[in-house]
Amino acid sequence: MKLQAINQIPKLKPRAVDAHKGDFGKVCIIAGSTGMSGAAALAGRAALRSGSGLVRVATPKSVLPIVASIEPSFTTIALAEDSVGRISAKAVNTILNAVSENDALAFGPGIGVSGELQSVLETLLEQEGLRLIIDADGLNNLARMKDWSARLKAKLILTPHPGEMKRLWSGLFREQLPTDRQQQAVQLAKQTKTVVALKGAGTVVTNGQKVYVNKTGNAGMATAGSGDVLTGAIVSLMGQGLSNFDAAVLGVYIHGLAGDIAAERIGQVSLMATDIIDALPAAFSKSL
Repeated sequence: MKLQAINQIPKLKPRAVDAHKGDFGKVCIIAGSTGMSGAAALAGRAALRSGSGLVRVATPKSVLPIVASIEPSFTTIALAEDSVGRISAKAVNTILNAVSENDALAFGPGIGVSGELQSVLETLLEQEGLRLIIDADGLNNLARMKDWSARLKAKLILTPHPGEMKRLWSGLFREQLPTDRQQQAVQLAKQTKTVVALKGAGTVVTNGQKVYVNKTGNAGMATAGSGDVLTGAIVSLMGQGLSNFDAAVLGVYIHGLAGDIAAERIGQVSLMATDIIDALPAAFSKSL
């Protein structure tokens, strides 16, 4: 099957004058661990700036006060944790309640890697119709799970950087990872029946049938937390009703455009993840 190249950027629908917050999606971001509270907060703030009506950040209970203090506009959910401050398997029922109460979920920023996290992720993968984006340590946990794609019932977006792609690939394929980035992303998407956003210069977004190569963004965005901002943006767009593919395309485009706007203001060298969030309003205004 020939790939369909996508050049047109999806758009959100105009907002009705009598709209309320429930019209713009409820999303839950499962993120954070001891020492990684910033990842959870960045993803939550990015989701808010990307238009979500309600954002919940689910994080280990000892980390929650830090996450909540960073941004008052999202709510928080306390999760059971293990002895080193990572989400434990005992949190699974709380997380499943969040599945039923939200339009889309994100899993991974700053969570760490453990057998208990893999158990939680396995439960999420088996939720029929769940719209879920997996990023960062979520992908590192996924790479350690055998035959996960055969048990998959959720509708996934995977957002690996090149190192995470290599780890995912070695767990799924016997052949070597191709050097061509588009081929990597397309083959992974086809094998797992997911949407893949392979990050990097010219991020590739594909569902195995359609492919988009992003042209926004700059080297200043190669900074800690930038990927967490992207996760927040994409899950927000999922919650607002875009398909997984369209949410990934628009999220990648807007994220890069915000990075370009921020770089124009302060330069690439000084760019931080929070600068990308601060530039999201201007990026959305430009893209409407």
